[in-house]
Amino acid sequence: MPAVSAGRSKPLVALAASLIAPAAIAHEAGASTESGWSFETWVVVPMALSLAWFLIGAMRLRGRGADAATLGRRVACFLAGWATLVAALVSPLHAAGARSFAAHMLEHELLMLAAAPLLVLSAPVGIALWALPHRMRLASGRAGHARAWSVLWAALTGLGTATALQAIALWGWHAPRLFELALAQPGWHIAQHVCFLGTALLFWYAVWRAPTRNGIAGVVGALFFTAAISGALGALMAVAHGPWYARYAALGLTPRGLSPLEDQQLAGLSMWVPGGLVHAGAALWLLARALRGPLAARDVA
Repeated sequence: MPAVSAGRSKPLVALAASLIAPAAIAHEAGASTESGWSFETWVVVPMALSLAWFLIGAMRLRGRGADAATLGRRVACFLAGWATLVAALVSPLHAAGARSFAAHMLEHELLMLAAAPLLVLSAPVGIALWALPHRMRLASGRAGHARAWSVLWAALTGLGTATALQAIALWGWHAPRLFELALAQPGWHIAQHVCFLGTALLFWYAVWRAPTRNGIAGVVGALFFTAAISGALGALMAVAHGPWYARYAALGLTPRGLSPLEDQQLAGLSMWVPGGLVHAGAALWLLARALRGPLAARDVA
């Protein structure tokens, strides 16, 4: 496949922004239909643009003789990740999150545990760059090679840094004071969603690249560490004796008839069990591949 080298990193910001923007503003305004689907302009438009941008790049690469199997896998990963964003931000799940903490938690889990790794596995920047005019593509590559940007990107995507940033975002935003602030003020909710999806993208990028940088031990440790800390947070919610968040407690029974405490316990279980399984499963998958032979970048990209 025609390749774009380290210059990919700066355009990643633009592509990631087009993907993060819908998540960031998904709760800012209500434009739900009677069926429960949400079609806020500032969610739908960035998602449509990111999809068009990627697919145009994929078609141009295909026309230049790119390997069909590799390109097909990356397109499939991108479409699956994009569809997961739709499920989280446009489907009735999004509207349900306004009344149910468990639904809200599932929305965040989809962003961090499904959409983010799928989008990273699609290696979208190298494909999306081909949607740009020739001169703009070359300029983007040169900008991505700038020393200051390269140093910053390497620091942000270091395995330890990315793992710590995601852990801080996860625990920090679930602290009652910050979570209540995000529920009460759209601007803070935007910041919350940017942190969740943005740090998840950095984390999974670091995870898929770490075996080619430093071997498998570090990435397996990071995945199990993340499983442990997210599981611990979920467990604390699940065994709590009362609701953590006053705004959800004030709503009373959820549409499914759960009390606020039961709704929180269900949310905690969804973070504790599925979240742990995703991270542990990714660690075991990478470990199994490493045991079969050295990992190459193409094996995880």
